[in-house]
Amino acid sequence: MFENRIEKLRERMKENCLDGVLLVGDPNRNYMSGFTGDESFAVIGLDRAIFITDSRFTEQAKSQVKDFEIRQYNGKIEEFLSDVVEELEIKTLGFEEDILTFDKYCLYAKNLSCKLVPMEGMVEQIRIIKDSDEVAAIKKAASIADEAFMKILQFVKPGMTEREVGVELEYWLKKFGASGLSFPSIVASGERSSLPHGQATDKVIRMGDFLTLDFGCVYNDYCSDMTRTIVMGNATEKMTEVYNIVLKAQEAALKSFKPGVTGSEVDKVGRDIIKENGYGNYFGHGLGHGVGREIHENPRVSPMGNTVLRAGMVVTDEPGIYLPNEFGVRIEDLVVITENGCEVLSKSPKDMIFI
Repeated sequence: MFENRIEKLRERMKENCLDGVLLVGDPNRNYMSGFTGDESFAVIGLDRAIFITDSRFTEQAKSQVKDFEIRQYNGKIEEFLSDVVEELEIKTLGFEEDILTFDKYCLYAKNLSCKLVPMEGMVEQIRIIKDSDEVAAIKKAASIADEAFMKILQFVKPGMTEREVGVELEYWLKKFGASGLSFPSIVASGERSSLPHGQATDKVIRMGDFLTLDFGCVYNDYCSDMTRTIVMGNATEKMTEVYNIVLKAQEAALKSFKPGVTGSEVDKVGRDIIKENGYGNYFGHGLGHGVGREIHENPRVSPMGNTVLRAGMVVTDEPGIYLPNEFGVRIEDLVVITENGCEVLSKSPKDMIFI
């Protein structure tokens, strides 16, 4: 598996006149190597690959990383990298321009006897298509989120704080097998549900509130992401209207996911329904985004999403309507693009739930 990924990268390196790349960001480095730790370096040449770490991770790297030569460094990493670059006879070295700080770039440019060239998402372009093992990990992360959500439905009640619900949610995610959260859970009730990224506070959840829960977990280094909006007690006529519009938009977008369409085309399907019902000004973010080792990856499913969808891409479908000082509704599923359409990985119910 990792050998195949490395060969795909080498093909892209040749196309871009690179004879080496330096990977320092956890998602790209670990994707290429199988390592699960951090603060390490992967140098991939056209014929050899060297994994560099320190004494904290050497034993771990030797057990996890099979397609690299393992080297332990001491002292200044820039000096060690300089020796590796010379050993591999690298003249043009690609680097992750969105990961490497300017300070580190200057340090490496000064010490390495090669030209540094931005990779421009070279590894991410490979990562965008998930293989069967990756999809299986994401499915498991999604199923853990579904299980935790069902526990929250049994737990939550008016009088609790958003923070209490957030803590309970994290407990169940980890209880069911998650290694951590994909992102800090969004727990927003009442008027705060109009905040698309309203993280939990000490606000008390009241009867008549919408409660928006946007959360995900990590399983085997892969993320999940889902959102459900539930009703505490009874919903007003306007709350019901808005919820049903969002649900209609979300399900219409689901039906339009398939290979060959762009993210912007899918976004338009959901967005047009919200616009047609008079709430276009209250849906400000994209319909969705890619998910994998990172919670936000390519492709974008938004008005600016020009990537053509292909089988193996994993994306979210999450339209919303947010009415300031009133309430908000978002409904989100995680899906994988298949040869004929898409498979919905989030199994939790989407019809309006009353607590």
